[in-house]
Amino acid sequence: MDESTPPPPPAELSPPPVPSTVPSGSPTDFLKGVVGKRVVVRLTSGVDYRGVLSCLDGYMNIALEQTEEHVNGVVTNRYGDAFIRGNNVLYISAAEAI
Repeated sequence: MDESTPPPPPAELSPPPVPSTVPSGSPTDFLKGVVGKRVVVRLTSGVDYRGVLSCLDGYMNIALEQTEEHVNGVVTNRYGDAFIRGNNVLYISAAEAI
């Protein structure tokens, strides 16, 4: 190939397959389904909080019980109860299969 010929376009990448364990439905359905169960809450700072989701509101303010704070995968603190303000939440995921 000479210098005047542009390189071929990259091959189309297809999205990864969706695992069969991913629940269908809306985010609201997911959140209702994990109340009372163990969850992982990732903050925008990168810190994870793991505990039992006791409640949340429309602003994504979260109350956790039996909470552990994880920084870089290492437990740094343990709290009985924790309240996380919604504007700090990056995502919530189930800690175990639903």
